[in-house]
Amino acid sequence: MSRFRFTGAPVEPTQLRAELSDPSCGGYAAFEGWVRDHSDGKRVTRLEYEAFERLGIGEGERIVEEARQRFSIENALCVHRVGSLAIGDMAVWVGVSAPHRDEAFRACRYIIDEVKHRVPIWKKEHYVSGDSGWVNCERCAAAGETHVAAREDEHDHAHARPGETARPDYSRQMVLREVGAAGQARLAAASVAVVGAGGLGVPVLGYLAGAGVGRLGIIDADRLDASNLHRQTLYALADVGALKAELAAARLRALNPELHLDVHALRLDAGNGPTLLRGHDLIVDCTDNFATKFLLNDLAQTLGIPLVLASVYQYEGQIQVVDPQRASACLRCIWPQATRDGLVGNCAEAGVLGPVPGVFGSLQALEALKILLDLPGRLEDELLVIDLLRLTSSRVRLHRTAECRGNACQRLPVASAPAGEEAPGELELSFASLDEALAAGYGVIDIREPTELAQRPTPALRSRHLPLGMLLERTRELPLAERHLLVCAHGARSLAAARELRARGIVRVYSLRGGIFGLTADTDRRRAAP
Repeated sequence: MSRFRFTGAPVEPTQLRAELSDPSCGGYAAFEGWVRDHSDGKRVTRLEYEAFERLGIGEGERIVEEARQRFSIENALCVHRVGSLAIGDMAVWVGVSAPHRDEAFRACRYIIDEVKHRVPIWKKEHYVSGDSGWVNCERCAAAGETHVAAREDEHDHAHARPGETARPDYSRQMVLREVGAAGQARLAAASVAVVGAGGLGVPVLGYLAGAGVGRLGIIDADRLDASNLHRQTLYALADVGALKAELAAARLRALNPELHLDVHALRLDAGNGPTLLRGHDLIVDCTDNFATKFLLNDLAQTLGIPLVLASVYQYEGQIQVVDPQRASACLRCIWPQATRDGLVGNCAEAGVLGPVPGVFGSLQALEALKILLDLPGRLEDELLVIDLLRLTSSRVRLHRTAECRGNACQRLPVASAPAGEEAPGELELSFASLDEALAAGYGVIDIREPTELAQRPTPALRSRHLPLGMLLERTRELPLAERHLLVCAHGARSLAAARELRARGIVRVYSLRGGIFGLTADTDRRRAAP
């Protein structure tokens, strides 16, 4: 027999008492809650109750079973009305039979208190004035009078009793008219793939898990570095060296034990991408490289899954939603060819204040919830650009190009631009020192920013300093007949710049493999050799 149930019909106590009848029991207690005509000083005309019945029945059954284990009772039953109720209608009924009356009273009180705090039930009050409003679920069971003693153990909403485990409570968002029980049910049934568990991914994962999204996929191959912690506050210093995907999963399970997690500690690419993303309702891009962003754009178009993109550079950033289900403009409608990684510095190279990716990750989480809940005001065919240093924002209108027809961008196959680039090959050269490169006839151009150069000067007798942005603007200053060796911190920016310059017709340009830090490491190894 079901010990907890919802009903849209009037509650019949006589029939319910018969279900609890037991000749071995001498104690019987019941709670009855009726709809009254006032609440907080307002005159009430009627009520509406909504419930997330699939979760509610399971939780209600657990509560009744807990009462059976905690108290010496034989049987218990709870029935709660849903739908529209008039003044004087019975909203909830709880009955308990036990060998002794004290245990029956205590069990009855326990059940109604726990139902009040744990079962997803919402009450909408309709007032004489014509207004109406949803009431927090913790007040739902207090709508009427009671036939049991007053509560002896008042406690704050959602606080666990000693020895018990607290459960997720979504009441603060469910009281929103646009969310309610139906919206919370949509979130519980939703599945979101989050690619990247760093500066953007941390707030995205935290807010989606906290909101009650039922399933999250975490895709990230990186390990935590101490330099990440000022902006990736989900982690701790003791976690340095561990895989971010696994760390994030552990933190999210602690935040929401009901969450289903798919953890992939690997790098997403064109080969595994379709398998990792298929079956999700939404993709959130939290990466810091263009190759993966364009890959996700292409996969989202191919799979027909909405994608929330964001990028951060120093104090500013941008956010865009690509939704093939709404035939929106995609990333390639703005940039037909994927931007080369390295031409724009990432957080390690360009620097970042911790709250900046936090703000944009929070905006991504907000856009994701708008999409899952079908809320108004979502980004469509526009790029939102925000300068957090000056607190200014602008919206750039986007237009779907002729190549984006049907439900997929036909401009290029999936990820062909970033994934199909030439291997470094002769683009990258290795030297024992920059003086050796100069002696071999290469002109050395350090493309780092002035602040980087001040901290670690170029280790060469003769070199030229031309920051990356300036280099790309002054390509005419590079003689085509000469050989140029580009140098940066680790070799990523110089390699991207070399590719870009070759695409512009400057073919005798090369990148120093490993950059300045690679030279230093080689020198240290040679000094340490016997």
